[in-house]
Amino acid sequence: MKTSQLPPLRKMVAVLLLSGVLHSVMFAYAMQPASAQGGIAAPPLLLAQNYTDKFDVTRYLVSEKLDGVRAYWDGQQLRFRSGKLIHAPIWFTAALPGHALDGELWMGRRRFDQVSAAVRRQEPDDAEWKTITYQLYELPNGEGDFSQRIASLQASVAKANVAWLQVLPQARVTDKASLKQQLAQVVSDGGEGLMLHRADASWQTGRSELLLKLKPQLDAEAVVVAHEAGQGKYQGMLGALVVQTPDGQRFRLGTGLSDAQRRDPPAIGSTVTYRYRDLTSTGLPKFASFLRSRPGE
Repeated sequence: MKTSQLPPLRKMVAVLLLSGVLHSVMFAYAMQPASAQGGIAAPPLLLAQNYTDKFDVTRYLVSEKLDGVRAYWDGQQLRFRSGKLIHAPIWFTAALPGHALDGELWMGRRRFDQVSAAVRRQEPDDAEWKTITYQLYELPNGEGDFSQRIASLQASVAKANVAWLQVLPQARVTDKASLKQQLAQVVSDGGEGLMLHRADASWQTGRSELLLKLKPQLDAEAVVVAHEAGQGKYQGMLGALVVQTPDGQRFRLGTGLSDAQRRDPPAIGSTVTYRYRDLTSTGLPKFASFLRSRPGE
């Protein structure tokens, strides 16, 4: 049907969709803090950049990159990175301290799907939560540098004295070769990668080189702005996601999606994580592949 045959409102929406204007508006809306959308504000967190060899590794403390769900404890409630509430059992949160915590809900290596499903339930399952630990790696608003904040976290965890509250081990490396060796060992053991946090850094928020991630493959996040219909064996399902990065780059994500995800794809406006090998000269990811939707959003 031609747009000239549509009622005025539907015609306007169709024109906006065809021109890409409406997708841009939806992307801008999705990138706003939740408070600007009429929801709960996202907690202030430090976000990682990708590691490169330009960084002096001796200035960082290194920990394993856990394949879990990031969780922020505001002193009263446990929340996703988006600010949405995590419905944890009362016994799980009762022993948590009255100050803020930042860490990851984790079931173990290669169990992201299980922990993601468990923490998103509106009615928590005690049996599932008894296999989850809260691995802490930051003390929001804490005094001192990162190494001092880790020491404060360890004291707080010792006082709480519950098995499910732990501080993620941090260690120094002597050089880049040791870092790569540690990465190889973690990946060989089933881990995802490494995180590097500047030992002398005061508490800060936003995306920063004070926190780096190192994995065999790079990853990043983007917002879904459109769905492309599938063809051939994907007829009637999703063919690819059209996504947009925070700096405005758009590209297609057509690999890495299961049939279940193609039948019920991530919603337009939602945030997804993708893997890639490198960037082109124009800043687009090479060999991008869908990894997961961000839980709780």
